[in-house]
Order: sequence, then C-alpha cells, then structure tokens
Amino acid sequence: MVKGDKSVWKSEYFLKLQRLIEEYPKIFIVGADNVGSRQMQQIRISLRGTAVVLMGKNTMIRKALRGFMERNPALEKLLPYVRGNVGFVFTNGDLKAVRDKLLENKVAAPAKAGAIAPIDVFVPKGNTFMGPEKTSFFQALSIATKISRGTIEILGDVHLIKEGTKVGASESTLLQMLKIMPFFYGLKIFHVFEGGSVFEPSILDISDDDLRARFMVGVTKVACVSLAIGYPTLASVPHSLVNGFKNLLAVAVATDIDFKQADSAKQFLADPSAFQAAMAAAAPPPAAEEAPKEEAKEEEEEDESDDDMGFGLFD
Repeated sequence: MVKGDKSVWKSEYFLKLQRLIEEYPKIFIVGADNVGSRQMQQIRISLRGTAVVLMGKNTMIRKALRGFMERNPALEKLLPYVRGNVGFVFTNGDLKAVRDKLLENKVAAPAKAGAIAPIDVFVPKGNTFMGPEKTSFFQALSIATKISRGTIEILGDVHLIKEGTKVGASESTLLQMLKIMPFFYGLKIFHVFEGGSVFEPSILDISDDDLRARFMVGVTKVACVSLAIGYPTLASVPHSLVNGFKNLLAVAVATDIDFKQADSAKQFLADPSAFQAAMAAAAPPPAAEEAPKEEAKEEEEEDESDDDMGFGLFD
C-alpha cells in the first residue's frame, strides 16, 4: 500500500468511526484475544441489523476520539480503556440482548502451550483408550492410572490446569491426545459506554425490581433514623401519622372522648362476642370445601369395590 492510499484509508476510518459514534449512542468495549477472522465474520453476521463491530489500531482509535472530543467531550472517558486488543460494538438496541448475542458466539479451542487458562481444566476419570506405552506420560504429570483391558484408565478426576495459570507443554499435549478442547473463545466485554458514563457489564443484570428493592431498603433506613431522632422527613411522615393516630385511639378508649374513627374500637371492646359472630358469618364454611373431596373419595372407593366384586385373584 502506497503512502497516499494509506492516508485515504485512515481518513475513511476516522469518518466511519465518527459516523458510528453519532449514530449509535451505546458502545461495548470488547477484547478480541484468540478470536480468528472467520469467527469474527460469524459474529458480524449474527449482529447484522442489531449492532456494528469496529476494530482498529489503538493509536488510530485514540487519535480519532481526541478529534471528536470537541463535539462530544464525554468520549474522553473511553480513552483509558483503549489498550490491548480491543474494539467497539455499536448498537441502538437493548444492551442486555446484544450482550447475550456477543456471549453466545464462542468457539471451542485447544489449550495451547504458553496460553493463560481462562478457566479451570479437569480431566475426567475413565478409560483413555491409549495403549500401555503411554503410562510414563501420565506418571510424569502425577496422574494415577491403571491398565484395564489393555488400555490406560484414569482412576480419578484430575485438576490439570488452574484458572489464570500458563498452560504447560505436557498439559497441552495430554489434552490433545485425549481430544479435549477445554477453552471457548469469543469477544469479551470489558466495559459499556452509554449516556456519557462507562460501567461494568455486570450492571446490565440489575433489573427494575432490584432497583425498587434497593430503593425501598434505603427509604426504610431513612424512616427509622428520622423516627429515632424526631426529625420529620417524607419517609417518616406516614409512620408518624399512624403512631399519632394510635395514641389518639388509646386516649379515646381510656376516656370518654369520642370521635368517628374510634367508634368501632370502642364497640369492639364493649362487646367482643358480636364482632366474633360477624367474622364467623363472613368466613366461608370449611365443610363446603371439604365436601366435594369426601364425595370424590367415596366414588373412588365404590369403583374399587365394584372392580373387586368380592373375588380374589386366585379364587
């Protein structure tokens, strides 16, 4: 590529990035380690109509973002995260739905020597279908085995590789011989940009019910503190009104003071049996619910007796 063509390509890249930022206000910052070109193409196809993936050199991305900061100062918050093998996924859709699509596009991969294990790797117990000549290989990795019907059998599950450690050559060779592909690679979501803020992708799992529950916990704490120190707030006023009404009701019951809201309480204290009779009359009779069940039981018993007809199996 000649110098002129390269400058044209850069300018087109800057224009494309600017257009995507203006068109899509929601951005995923993703890592593309161990993602091949074919897998990237499949990811683009699966996101077609929903999101747009844009990769590029970090120096070009930073330069472009600095140029757009005059129009959109919030883009400055993206600069610290443009490091390593990262790219952007632009969308106007639901962030959680797009996140799920990105995480679905993963491909199984072997454990290559020198790679950092993203997960713990276990080798299950059982027959390996390898000949006895491979016994020394398992002994070198301290894996307990036995010879069963002319093949090597692993006696127990083996924690071969720990998460975050480097895969050794011996471990990689063993997994290849066992035809185990333990790793799954795809675009990894690092951060989410929306409305001028950058946040962790785990925030997307917070539902409206979670927010309401957290808010109500805070309101309850504010009400408790307000009632304890005698400082009225919007959270404590309903409780103060209820407590005040209880005090008025107690005074009315203990004295001859009457008001409309206290009449029912005084009538109850004067004749509790009348209220008990009224409550009993309003409650549904339990026998009415149990009667159909008893009738069904009697019908089943009659059916069984008709089937037997008084004879045993060998009579």
